[in-house]
Amino acid sequence: MTDLLHTLPNFPTKHYTHLIPSLEKSLITTTDLLTLDPLEIAKRAQLPLLDVRRLANHVLASLQIQLGLIDGKEALRKYEDSPELGEAPSLRGSGSTIISKGWSAISTLDPVLDNALGGGIPTNYITEITGESGAGKTQFLLSLLLTAQLRPPHGLSRPTVYISTEHPLPTSRLAQLIRSNHYLSALPASAKPSLTQIFSIQTPDLESQDHILAYQLPVLLARHRIGLVVIDSIAANYRAERSSSSSSGAALGLRSSQLVQLGHQLRRLAREYDCAIVVSNQVADRFAPIPSSSPPQGPPGSSPPSVHSLSSPPHPDNNQAMQSLNTALVVPFPITTPAQTPTTHYPPLTLDHQQNFFTGWSSGPHNEYQNHNLKTPSLGLVWTNQIACRIALIKERAPIIEEEEGDNNYTSDGVSRSENAESIPRTPWKRVMKVVFSSWAPATGVEVDEEEEKGTEFEIWSGGLRALAKTKKE
Repeated sequence: MTDLLHTLPNFPTKHYTHLIPSLEKSLITTTDLLTLDPLEIAKRAQLPLLDVRRLANHVLASLQIQLGLIDGKEALRKYEDSPELGEAPSLRGSGSTIISKGWSAISTLDPVLDNALGGGIPTNYITEITGESGAGKTQFLLSLLLTAQLRPPHGLSRPTVYISTEHPLPTSRLAQLIRSNHYLSALPASAKPSLTQIFSIQTPDLESQDHILAYQLPVLLARHRIGLVVIDSIAANYRAERSSSSSSGAALGLRSSQLVQLGHQLRRLAREYDCAIVVSNQVADRFAPIPSSSPPQGPPGSSPPSVHSLSSPPHPDNNQAMQSLNTALVVPFPITTPAQTPTTHYPPLTLDHQQNFFTGWSSGPHNEYQNHNLKTPSLGLVWTNQIACRIALIKERAPIIEEEEGDNNYTSDGVSRSENAESIPRTPWKRVMKVVFSSWAPATGVEVDEEEEKGTEFEIWSGGLRALAKTKKE
């Protein structure tokens, strides 16, 4: 960028003092700034994409003014008055204006779920919905795409955007939601949500995702006054890129900076266009360490059993050899039931201890049904710091308790289930929603009574998501 002042002597470089040194180090010239894609320049110089794009547009506008192609005052006003060019930032309105604006949120059309979420999904924030496959993440997002079109207080009366990184928009399921949901089907035709008010975009790779979020999405938000942006899912392209690239420290550091830039970009869009941004996230298995246990001890003075005793079969007439073989077949670790599994305690400052508070899958003593199915949301702690709310959808198998009276106590042959030893109860899926952390709603308690820790149980039906009534324990 040493040739910038030669090309434009009066260019205000004071607004870009944080960019020019890195551009000069990467040998970026003014010609490169005008001809190359800003995304490529940002990657080469390791700079924020939005700042590089703003610099390129400012240089282009200055050249057009110098050539007399456009009006100078109108073209440079948005660059000179922008608070993001080194000037002191200011609030977008006074405090009274922000307060009088009121609370804008998207409802789930279920009062129990809305109450657990603190009123719904609000605007101006990034909300993440995480969970394993089949937990209900996409069903949750599809319901929000429709309810955001409703009039307040259930919606925003604005169109929505669905950005998919894995599969196309399931329009047949959306149509089923409109037909089957009792509230949506009872609305008049003029007030019902429409599939034409949902803009669908597919991003097959990370490069196209960055381009869409940086260029196409801001234009779409400005032209159509979008109220909700859904990204399903935020981690798919990053995980695909990581599997094909190296896992060195430099690559992980670059990935962390990309996630920080992504979070900054989404937060800026949410605040500038007063919209809600909801993303889904995948999870990975987290394995708890096996508790240490001493191997079985033999008689005093005898050596511990060795697995090498299995290599040669003993003689059938040698009782001592057969006894040694039986000793070697003993499992070296005791088999424990889930209720007997000891809880592993970590030092408070370690990640293994702290991730119980921000992942949604805790290994505390009050989470007996989660201790054997621990998960960790993708993209790590760096991405966790970029979002304002994390909602975990947990899927577990829960056996059905048979009724004590009624026809269900007997099989089709008229045999009592209590007398039929081979009768195995069905084990359907149990889904629970937990608010891990949030800027506006109370989080589901950690290490409190078991009923509160499990969160809000819900089910997926043809009309969307609905909470299940809690059964009182006697």
